[in-house]
Amino acid sequence: MNKKKAHYSLNSKKVADATREWLHKRGVNITEIAELVMLLQKQYYPNLTMEECIENVEKVLMKREVQNAVLTGIQLDILAEQGALLPPLQDMVENDEGLYGVDEILAFSIVNVYGSIGFTNYGYVDKLKPGVLERLNDKSLGPIHTFLDDIVGAIAASASSRIAHRKQAEREQELGEESAPDTTH
Repeated sequence: MNKKKAHYSLNSKKVADATREWLHKRGVNITEIAELVMLLQKQYYPNLTMEECIENVEKVLMKREVQNAVLTGIQLDILAEQGALLPPLQDMVENDEGLYGVDEILAFSIVNVYGSIGFTNYGYVDKLKPGVLERLNDKSLGPIHTFLDDIVGAIAASASSRIAHRKQAEREQELGEESAPDTTH
């Protein structure tokens, strides 16, 4: 039997929709992520609105690298809940082992898209664990969010970085200065 395999073609809309759907299924909404963005940026931009924060979270979620990280991390959390990972990985993910840093590495793949300010914002919000991150990190609630808490923090940090880059460009335009091209889409 020589079956010819169909050509693989990824549907970008399906990936984007699945990303949003899985965040929702795991109890995370865009507004909660935007609240983290507001926390990270309000002191630097007092006129920042929640709408701007939401818009920037939405833009971050449009990036394929971000979608890949979200889908991968959530699936690993679910597999750990089902006991479907092999030992010792099962125990490490299930218990959010302190020396297991792959969850942070996956989060870094998100912030890496938005430059060094994304890394510093991520480190800050990961240490504080405010808002939705506190809930996701609470082991007593049941679901395993070893990857998701770091991913959500990284999305917020990336949206914060995106805002900072855009506000700098706006300032330069107001001053009539030439600004560098925006590469953070």
